Amino acid sequence: MMRPRRNAALLVAALLSALSGCAASDKPGGDDKPYVAIVSKGFQQQFWQSVKKGAQQEADERGAEISFQGPATESDVETQVTQVTNAVGKRPDALGLAALDSRATEPMLRKAKRNNVPVIAFDSGVDSEIPRTTVATDNRAAAAEAARHLAEALGGKGKVAVVAHSQTSGSGIDRRDGFAGWMSKHAPGITLLPVQYGGGDQTKSADITKAIITANPDLKGIYGTNEGSAMGVIQGVRESGRENIKTVGFDSGKGQIDAIKKGEMLGAITQDPLAIGRKLVDAALKAKRGEKLPRTINTGYYWYDRHNVDEPRIKSVLYR
Repeated sequence: MMRPRRNAALLVAALLSALSGCAASDKPGGDDKPYVAIVSKGFQQQFWQSVKKGAQQEADERGAEISFQGPATESDVETQVTQVTNAVGKRPDALGLAALDSRATEPMLRKAKRNNVPVIAFDSGVDSEIPRTTVATDNRAAAAEAARHLAEALGGKGKVAVVAHSQTSGSGIDRRDGFAGWMSKHAPGITLLPVQYGGGDQTKSADITKAIITANPDLKGIYGTNEGSAMGVIQGVRESGRENIKTVGFDSGKGQIDAIKKGEMLGAITQDPLAIGRKLVDAALKAKRGEKLPRTINTGYYWYDRHNVDEPRIKSVLYR
């Protein structure tokens, strides 16, 4: 009578073992390759595609595996939180995160820490002590550079608007405050209008731009803080029919490059997205091995305009 029960118990144990084995083998990267889960702020813009390309290049060279995802828009915090939750649930060897909201993902970062999953922030800092490092452009300094060029083009005088992509992400805050801070300190003749937020959406940013222009017929300049914002500014100015408004932006998608070459935008800041992706994966693998990392890893930036856009040094970091 005991043998059937014993056989049944062994069968259950075997099934559980098989299921456990399947779960382990289903983990991206398997047992041999380290796996880095990457959650960005978005996926469709050329900037994020270039970051992904750099991350994939580094992973291929290092024998690692990555996943890369982000919400459809850079205002969809809820979707990103879900993506981070799912990424942490896969027990990766490291997590890369460009947070839309610097606080919203904190509970999942704490879970990652409990599970011994090192977190690497990229593009934006996270309002948390959990990330081992932040791989990013010095956004405040880069925004100040954009402010300097716009102020010079305006002769240090006039009314200027800002169409920003976020008031919750680290990069959005730094690009806003770096621009405003430089203007306040170095260009007292510039009057900054209240910042408007378009969530990085081109259509919404274009509508905001047209509304600003309508309400301020004496407007002289506009700054867009990311690719979607900058393209919205370009579109809004074009559709308003105003040709005497000078604009500057951030990032370097094809649309921005074309607009700068046509004279529709004065210039913009380009980051180095391939370097961000590469250094993100490099830092993640170092964190997995327990190596100490600096608090920040600066990936650089460049101002580009129609005068230098075709120089080899600039072309190498444009998002094409």
